[in-house]
Amino acid sequence: MAGDADWVAAAASDPELACPTSAVVDIVFSRWTTPILWTLHMHGRQRFVELERRIGTITPKVLTQRLRQLERDGMVVRTYHPEVPPRVEYEISELGRSLAPLFAHLAEWAAVNLDKVEQARHDYDTVPPR
Repeated sequence: MAGDADWVAAAASDPELACPTSAVVDIVFSRWTTPILWTLHMHGRQRFVELERRIGTITPKVLTQRLRQLERDGMVVRTYHPEVPPRVEYEISELGRSLAPLFAHLAEWAAVNLDKVEQARHDYDTVPPR
């Protein structure tokens, strides 16, 4: 129980500790992380250009930054092939693949609830301000 009291005290002084999933949300749900991981999960190992083409709207600079961060976080494996010209491939790691159930639950939630979210937005936007 003393451990619980310590955690509560720490959470009170650091709001990020109040929600233990905030670190996960920061890693997984940054702007381009989900499309990158989803694409690598669905299509397997890919070269940079293939990944860029499949995602479509991401810039090369942002894709490079996100891939580096995902590699640093252990979600993506980068393989360098010392050929002429050099070839680099990216694939989702086992750690990244372990997020598949989370994405499956989110996809289920989206299928059930996104219409409700859209309706709530519509209702909110059409009601005069109070």
